[in-house]
Amino acid sequence: MTRDDQIDEAALERLIPAFYARVRADADIGPLFNAAVHDWPEHLEKLVAFWSSVMLTAGRYKGSPVAGHLKHREAITPAMFDRWLAIWAGTTNELLAPDAAKALQAKAASIAESLQLALFFRLADPTGRRAD
Repeated sequence: MTRDDQIDEAALERLIPAFYARVRADADIGPLFNAAVHDWPEHLEKLVAFWSSVMLTAGRYKGSPVAGHLKHREAITPAMFDRWLAIWAGTTNELLAPDAAKALQAKAASIAESLQLALFFRLADPTGRRAD
């Protein structure tokens, strides 16, 4: 990071691999991630690009997080998002200055909420059937 309170590419390039190493080793969510991701180096590059685009408006990420998560909807539970966020908070708190960690945690919470809505929220139609 260029200043203690800033997020930059170098910080993200350190944070993302450290975070996902913890995710992969986690008993609750590690199995899902390890089964879903077949090329970790490529996936980590994509995730750094994603966070760079989100936090630095770099525009490097070209993809759809919702589409990627929908492929695994049957295996994902709401509790997994809570676990992911807890690991994210711990890792960002350890590796980043407090303001940077808080900014990344707030953005992650917002993204998690959006993904959960996309994965789990389905309006019922007037007949009482679930619309998918």
